Amino acid sequence: MPDCRPSNEVFLNPGDWFFGSGAIHLRTVLGSCVALVFWHPRRLLGGMCHYLLPQRAVAKPGVLDGRYGNEAFELLLARIQSIKARPAEFRISVFGGGNMFPGFVRSDNDYVGQRNVEQAMRLLDLHHLQCQHFHVEGVGYRTIVFDLTSGEIELNYLALRTPSSPHGERAT
Repeated sequence: MPDCRPSNEVFLNPGDWFFGSGAIHLRTVLGSCVALVFWHPRRLLGGMCHYLLPQRAVAKPGVLDGRYGNEAFELLLARIQSIKARPAEFRISVFGGGNMFPGFVRSDNDYVGQRNVEQAMRLLDLHHLQCQHFHVEGVGYRTIVFDLTSGEIELNYLALRTPSSPHGERAT
């Protein structure tokens, strides 16, 4: 079957990030991972990262890795600063952090998706940035399509049906 996706689509795998402008659609699929989306409404540009873990267990100086939330965030901030923009000028959205193993019992009710969301919120707070759209946690998968021209974000959420899921979904 032929590939029907538009040629101007960039798919972000875990650990990937993209920043740019033009008629480009950024697409990703999230479970426990988190995507941060930045869009500048006046300059019609933006970016997205897709990270797997909040941060590395042991920091590696000099090399930033998009698989980790704090480093993916720094990669986006560096790109924003390189174009002489301020991060506060961007509309920021946070997606993902789902509990992908709700039947797995944990004594502390802690899971990687929750830690990923907490890291995103901590980074935004640290940099005094506001989140415009927030769709996180829950039990299920999300697909995100971000249009760099319009700033529109298409969110599809597939909730997994689990009667014993201890976590709800947060959306604002």
